[in-house]
Amino acid sequence: MTTAPDPADPAREPRVLRGVRASDAEREQVVQALSEHATTGRLTLAELEERIGQAYTAVTRDDLDRLTTDLPSPTGELATTATTQPVASDGPRRSSTRWIVAFMGGTEKRGRWRAAERINAIAVMGGHDIDLRHAELDSDETTIVAISVMGGMDIYVPDTIDVEVGGFSLMGGTGERGSRRPARAGAPRIKVLAYNLMGGIDVWRLPEEAKDLSLKQAKKLAKRAE
Repeated sequence: MTTAPDPADPAREPRVLRGVRASDAEREQVVQALSEHATTGRLTLAELEERIGQAYTAVTRDDLDRLTTDLPSPTGELATTATTQPVASDGPRRSSTRWIVAFMGGTEKRGRWRAAERINAIAVMGGHDIDLRHAELDSDETTIVAISVMGGMDIYVPDTIDVEVGGFSLMGGTGERGSRRPARAGAPRIKVLAYNLMGGIDVWRLPEEAKDLSLKQAKKLAKRAE
């Protein structure tokens, strides 16, 4: 006599397939989440662009999950898996940089720092190096008002970031140097308003390969990408 299969038999439960292929919509969802984390200081621009590149080349949902396991979920809870250990909550954020001023001298702003939504950078008979590769952003759109009087300034951004340059010069000039790669759709925007009086300001778009290089090496690589 044949026994009818038991509907509750575990053998009849649908199997959950690991490595399910990701859709374009799922990739875009992860990219959007990563961009939001960048504006809360959890990811620098370099980290954001690296993970976004991995998101767009991800094949499976597991590949996408790995990009956000160390970040909070939209509800504020950390994403966890069976092997994930508890992670300490975020500490206080570093203060935003709103002013960068040099008078008859020079400054370097690089490494991990927090860029306010609007930054005023002034160089009088001096100069600045403003490196945004590893900066945290307060907003999806950051405005840098750069003023150079008988001085100079170099501003460095990843080439996947949307950069808009404006302003005017009197007996000086503003240049856009480096990679000509199109900005990534939906990328954060850096707006540079450059004003020169017998001075000069260059905005450098650095290729991904320059992410962890010194500024001197990064400029050489950017020149080759022009």
